Amino acid sequence: MNTKDFLLVLSTCPTRELGVGVARALLEAGHAACVNVVQGVHSMYVWRGELQAEDEVLLLIKTTTAKFPALREALVAQHPYELPEVIAVGIEDGHHPYLDWLAEPRGPAHASGA
Repeated sequence: MNTKDFLLVLSTCPTRELGVGVARALLEAGHAACVNVVQGVHSMYVWRGELQAEDEVLLLIKTTTAKFPALREALVAQHPYELPEVIAVGIEDGHHPYLDWLAEPRGPAHASGA
């Protein structure tokens, strides 16, 4: 197992409900193994020259480098923002049994009976 094959993908959503919907869609399509929806994120940024401040939820998406292109495409397609955050960070190391689980093939949830 090469730990360089794993990614943590960061994205934000405006509400918990939208974040859960995005997470569910990514999981059901087999693009991710796990998504944490973290509430209580206060984001500040400059958008079109104006300072913005919003409460959001943070999605921590665990996937593989092989699945990332499809994950990115699906995330952008269903995301409510005009310019969604999609940042992939390589996983340097981790608990190897967890990484083995992360690498397991996943298809659509309905195909596996889950």
